[in-house]
Amino acid sequence: MHVWRPPSEIRVKALGLPWRGSRLLVAEVYTDDGRLKGVRPLGGSVGFGEPAEAALVREFREELGLTVRVLGAPFVMENLYTHEGSPGHEVLFLFPVALPPSALDRQERVVFHGDCGTPCIARWCDLEELDRAGGPDLYPVGLKARLLAEGRP
Repeated sequence: MHVWRPPSEIRVKALGLPWRGSRLLVAEVYTDDGRLKGVRPLGGSVGFGEPAEAALVREFREELGLTVRVLGAPFVMENLYTHEGSPGHEVLFLFPVALPPSALDRQERVVFHGDCGTPCIARWCDLEELDRAGGPDLYPVGLKARLLAEGRP
C-alpha cells in the first residue's frame, strides 16, 4: 500500500474525460487503510512550459500506453481538498477525449502505474452511480454536477 499526501504547493493538472456511453473512465482513490474513497479522471501534472493538452496526451501515453484524441477545449476547475488530513490545491484542465478505436473496449478494469510506480486501477463508472450513498465519490467535488449541467453523459 502506498501512502500519498498532497504536496504543499498549487499543482496544475490536465485530466481526460473519455466516455463509453454514460460511463466515464476514472482512477480509484484509496484511504491509507486501503478503503476505496472515490474516483477521479485520469491524467496528471503539467510541466513547466508544457501546454496542458500536451501534458494530457503524455500522461495517457505513460499511464495506459494509449494516444488519446482531444475532442475540444477544456473547462477549468479549482480543487481545494483534504486527503487524510492534509490540504491540497490544484487547478485542473479537464478535456473531453476519445480513446483510440477499440482500446479498452473489453476491459472493465485497467491496472496501470502512477508517477511513482505505484500500481493503480482505472475502471468505467456510470456517472449516475457516483456521489451517491453506497457508491464512490467523484473527485474533484462538483465535477459530477458540472458534467450533468453540460449535458453529460
